[in-house]
Amino acid sequence: MPVVSMKEILDRAFADRYGVAAFNVVNDLSIEAVLAAAVEERAPVILQTSVKTVLMYGRGQLFDIFQALMRDVDVPVTLHLDHCPDRTVIADCLAGGWNSVLFDAHELAVAENLRQTTEVVAQARRTGAHVEGEIEGIQGVEDDLGSDEASAIQSLDVAVDFIKNTGVDCFAPALGNAHGQYKQAPELDAQRVSDLVAATGVPMALHGGTGLSDEQFTDLIARGCAKVNISTALKESFMKSGLSFLREASERDKWDPPALFQHQRSAVLEMARRHIRLFGGSGRAW
Repeated sequence: MPVVSMKEILDRAFADRYGVAAFNVVNDLSIEAVLAAAVEERAPVILQTSVKTVLMYGRGQLFDIFQALMRDVDVPVTLHLDHCPDRTVIADCLAGGWNSVLFDAHELAVAENLRQTTEVVAQARRTGAHVEGEIEGIQGVEDDLGSDEASAIQSLDVAVDFIKNTGVDCFAPALGNAHGQYKQAPELDAQRVSDLVAATGVPMALHGGTGLSDEQFTDLIARGCAKVNISTALKESFMKSGLSFLREASERDKWDPPALFQHQRSAVLEMARRHIRLFGGSGRAW
């Protein structure tokens, strides 16, 4: 199946109130493992790349890896650029095959954010791509972007005006959620999702998913969070499984790189399957 637009994937999920897992992949192994999980679950999936990962590989090489691993995949997949404040990187990825982007301009004044996001939406449309927007920073640092300081929350009217006037296809509200691991159980403003959905009819994106309870996920998805980001859980599955394998390898003084990679693949695949099932995405492929 060819890559499917983010809007098509999210509009279907939004209408039927299930969540599409959006995994922040970090290399070829994690891309292949997430795609394998989606195929096994017969689920649509979003592969997200951070700016850091794009710059590490180079846009062209990273997209070539994606294309090669997608070749025999028969479920809907979107390639998304996550949290990008740099419009040069956005333009490069849109030109290079990414079919959705999050223009992260929350550090700008809302009026300037709105102006520039409107331009990014127009730019994306020229390549058939779609845009996620935000006006508030999600607390926490991820891939060298963000801040541990909580962002100011804008009023509902300001958020609704931004969504309607920019034409974004998805919106990421601040709800008390955070990137990284939560130090204590988060208290989320779930009603804000309901209010934004009622006022705009636009799917919401849930950031900072790692560490939320199953009940919180289920409630927020039912309210209209059609895109559910998972980054920390993937990184932890990838790195902690590798660490445990290497500790055992050191004790046995036996070094087998393919076995290490298989161990990490299995950990990432099972993590991805668990989230896909939790979000109601299993069996939703078309």
